[in-house]
Amino acid sequence: MAEALPLDIPEDGKLAANITHFARALRKAGLKVGPGRVVDAIRAVEAAGFTDRQDFYWVLHASFVSRPEDRAVFAQVFRLYWRDPRYLEHMMSLMLPAIHGVQEERLARPAEKRAAEALLDGAHRDLPEVSREDDGETEIEIDATATASAEERLKTLDFEQMSVAEIAEAKRMIARLSLPVKPLASRRTRPAMPGALADWRRTMRAAIRRGGEFRDLSMKARRERWPNLVVLCDISGSMSNYSRMVLHFLHAVANRKGAGWAKVHAFTFGTRLTNITRHLAKRDVDAALAAAGAEAQDWQGGTRIGACLHEFNRDWSRRVMGQGAVVLLISDGLDRDPAADLARETERLHLSARRLIWVNPLLRWDGFVPKARGIAAMLPHVDSFRAGHSVASLEALGAAIAASHDNGEKARLMRLIGG
Repeated sequence: MAEALPLDIPEDGKLAANITHFARALRKAGLKVGPGRVVDAIRAVEAAGFTDRQDFYWVLHASFVSRPEDRAVFAQVFRLYWRDPRYLEHMMSLMLPAIHGVQEERLARPAEKRAAEALLDGAHRDLPEVSREDDGETEIEIDATATASAEERLKTLDFEQMSVAEIAEAKRMIARLSLPVKPLASRRTRPAMPGALADWRRTMRAAIRRGGEFRDLSMKARRERWPNLVVLCDISGSMSNYSRMVLHFLHAVANRKGAGWAKVHAFTFGTRLTNITRHLAKRDVDAALAAAGAEAQDWQGGTRIGACLHEFNRDWSRRVMGQGAVVLLISDGLDRDPAADLARETERLHLSARRLIWVNPLLRWDGFVPKARGIAAMLPHVDSFRAGHSVASLEALGAAIAASHDNGEKARLMRLIGG
């Protein structure tokens, strides 16, 4: 919930108009808010009263929030609109460009930039240029025309710090990504000339038809087959902003014909395991994720990684892990289950997969150290440990899967654990 500050409402205040403007800001921030919900919100506030600030927050929350992913956006818009007496200056500081080193660097909170962008309603496009009086210092002008393009900058931007427009553009970029994989050599063979293996059966049959005369040596080669991709995606509260973008990526991979995968199986987990494979088959990404979200009832809840991996190993492993499946585990590894159980289930998952790749958004921090019990328990049993916080990190997954020797950051972090 947003930080609470005293609410001083004048007797002649226009509360209904303020709620209407608040709903308009929520809609610009990405929430599905229509006139009907505005009317319901005004009636709900009239019924609940305006005596307690927490009641007011949750009355509006119940009226406007219908999806788990909208909670953070609602909290930030509410804080900026209703609670912070200097919200306009704060929003301007979020949208104004700043020279590194001139002012204190501070990252926006989750969804804060989206809230500021919605409340400013495009006013930052017409912001006046910052002018400084001559104080004896040398003024430095920077020509930014040769800097990296906006698309390149967006590739490395953290999903949690993106605005509404940046998230939309990132989704379009993710939809163009692919996850290529090399085919596997099967034990079955096919006739081939030239081939690597001698086909003695076909050679003998041809000789029998000619009265025992050998003329040519028939050859054969091994058939190629494509592995399955199995994805286990953490949708707990700490992973919600990242898991949604990852699911957009998986939808693009699952619906890309000729990408190489035999089949893409997707599961979400928080406090329980949910199979969303059939929902990813929908061509429309919004409809697919809406159906997946309706079935997975533990969005933005707690995390029980060990219990969910145990359920997968027990009920689903033999069904989807055949044919040399590659497993992507998308999680931050923050779990309260016993470390011994988590290590045992991760090891069992690793033994069932051809490769187990752990994608963790916490690796975006340069000084990341695997101090959490869950991370230390799981790390020895994965083949590769990689970041997953940006478009560029998702794009790099293709190279990690293609290179069987790639272990990402695992070796470095294992040395830290050992030390």
